Amino acid sequence: MFRWTGALLTTAVLSGFAVLLLTGDYLREGPVLLTLSATHGIHRGDLGIVAAWVLGEVGVLVAAFAGRRDRRRAPA
Repeated sequence: MFRWTGALLTTAVLSGFAVLLLTGDYLREGPVLLTLSATHGIHRGDLGIVAAWVLGEVGVLVAAFAGRRDRRRAPA
């Protein structure tokens, strides 16, 4: 139970930081790759943020499922 609570908390924090980075203005956001509206778009720098978020989420899932194999019974 504590493992899944930690995984959910970590996912919430990672997602929150990703949203803050994606919605903010920063110096190296790069050129617009896809225009969504007159004032919004997907920048080249956003791809790195999304990639880092995906890697973080994969890490959370790997860590959450890591201990399950130890608890299973050995086949008789």
